[in-house]
Amino acid sequence: MTGLLSIIRAHALAQPDGVALDPIVAPVVRWADLASRVEAMAARVEGGAPVVLSLDHGVDAAVRELALLEAGAPVLSLPAFFTAEQVDHARSACADPAALPTGTARITFTSGSTGTPKGVCLSAAHMLGVAQSVVDALGSGHAGRHCALLPPGILLETVAGFFATMIAGGTYVCPPQAALGLADPFRPDFPQMARMIAQWRITSLILVPEYLAGIVAVLEGTGLRLPDLTIVAVGGARVAPDLLGRAQAVGLPVRQGYGLTECGSVVSLETGEEGGDGSAGRPLGAMRASIAPDGEILLDGPMCLGTVGAPREPGPLATGDLGRIDAEGRLWIEGRKSALIVTSFGRNISPEWIETLLTDRPAVLQAMVHGDGLPAPEALLVPSSPDADLAAAVEAVNAALPAYARIARWREVSPFTPDNGMLTGNGRLRRQAIEAAWLEREPPFFNALEAATFRDRMRFLTIPQVRAGLAGTISRRAYIDYLGQAYHHVRHTVPLMQAARARLLDRPPLVAALDDYIEEETGHEEWILSDIAAAGGDADAARASEPHPATRAMVDHAYARIAEGNPAAFFGMVYVLESVSVALAQRGASAVAERLGLPPEAFTYLTSHGALDQHHMTFFARLVNGLPAGDRLAILSMAQEMFALFGAVFASIDLEETLDAAA
Repeated sequence: MTGLLSIIRAHALAQPDGVALDPIVAPVVRWADLASRVEAMAARVEGGAPVVLSLDHGVDAAVRELALLEAGAPVLSLPAFFTAEQVDHARSACADPAALPTGTARITFTSGSTGTPKGVCLSAAHMLGVAQSVVDALGSGHAGRHCALLPPGILLETVAGFFATMIAGGTYVCPPQAALGLADPFRPDFPQMARMIAQWRITSLILVPEYLAGIVAVLEGTGLRLPDLTIVAVGGARVAPDLLGRAQAVGLPVRQGYGLTECGSVVSLETGEEGGDGSAGRPLGAMRASIAPDGEILLDGPMCLGTVGAPREPGPLATGDLGRIDAEGRLWIEGRKSALIVTSFGRNISPEWIETLLTDRPAVLQAMVHGDGLPAPEALLVPSSPDADLAAAVEAVNAALPAYARIARWREVSPFTPDNGMLTGNGRLRRQAIEAAWLEREPPFFNALEAATFRDRMRFLTIPQVRAGLAGTISRRAYIDYLGQAYHHVRHTVPLMQAARARLLDRPPLVAALDDYIEEETGHEEWILSDIAAAGGDADAARASEPHPATRAMVDHAYARIAEGNPAAFFGMVYVLESVSVALAQRGASAVAERLGLPPEAFTYLTSHGALDQHHMTFFARLVNGLPAGDRLAILSMAQEMFALFGAVFASIDLEETLDAAA
């Protein structure tokens, strides 16, 4: 037994009606009920290989976490953003229980400096000791309604959020990620996030800096305030001083922290007495910090048991982070040792310093600064909106920097995400992966295409009908209308490909690709008519109907570009329609089905087409990466045009009928 179940039982006696878990989308779980569920599930746990835990936030995930901890079963925590290869690697590494150090309660695979997952093994006593040190430092007065915001499987949320809330006797608010605006495949919906935090009367959060910046921007722009919050802990990366000031100006009680997986996720945390001055606070519990001669932070104290297959080496942990300790014993984080830029003028520059200034500008969503061996730093920038002025943002940042640290050149790129392997789960840049994609050589055309059309994609995602479809908040009539327009453009897919093929007969690789597409796409319009019938619509009427003008315009434009220009431009249309269909299949289909109560037979086109298109996108990337410059220009131009034209198709769908009226 870990003792946590005993604490839960004590809370049940002290506050019989107290709420332990609030999943928002389901009934709450009170302390006595939680104790019974955990005890019953723990009794059914069998020993052996680690139990894989990869669930969205909710009651099921919380009870399983506690039961496995109580039963002493090792848990292999796999975040949802792991690739299939990373999942296979983690499962394979942990298949033999003998590879785990004695006492392992949790195996957390981190990206590591090379991007290869590394399984860190932690004991129950270590994790609960860290959680207790958080409660001791902050006091149980913050044990109100803590909301799980970080992705499931992130150790920081499990230890400092979930376990600490259980120890302190608060309510763990654990809604599914989508309910908090975190289901968007491109970026979080910060307005929804802020509204839900207010509506659910949340009192504490754990955030990464990007989430903090997004919430602050919403509060500044709308006037909304979150007076119930008593603490907002921020970790994962250094927070810009200006962002801290802005957060305080809108009433957010921000406390910076610092930690590593090897140390149970939390090393130090501001307690409030520091005044939010930019430090990461003092080390908690028995943890001790020191600074090596080269500025690296060294830690000594409670540590992990080791990694899968290798016990931990004795002695202090070299963190790879640069920092200092002030006269008050507070830890200040100043960058990464491995990421240091040494310019050709011999100046040492921490890229995080400049990155925090860049991302503090409203126009910049993400930034990575590089330039080792160059005369001056350079940057890769991701815009935050379709009309973001990155040049002005760089100019403003340079004005605040000393001459040796000013950005000499910058390039606009597509977002860094866990899905593309360029971001860790808690928001840290995977620099080597980013450098390999954008800096070591001319990036593949598919990467450049994503970057060049990112603003067009963002404009597309602002269309109310698109947002409603992805969220599922559309009526049955609107869904049937969408299917009707899909029928009218999908029935032209094969003829369009045949037209392109006829003009590309002298290019066998493209002809072969089109032949494969034609074979797979033939008959898909009939799937759509079947979906219309299953959704309660009139398939025959849809077949006989006229397309909306916007749908006709999109199809006519495609025929004209194939007939009059470079026929390879057709692949720009493929890129837009297939990348959009993947998002619609992954999010829109399930959301609409759940809201409207429609059967799976009403989503044959979306779900089947989405699965096909995920395969197609991999094939598409390989195909277009080998094309010459003229084809690439035609594909890019067509893609940008198609985002606008396809957006107009969605905008033509009537959303006036509400869900309440649609049945």
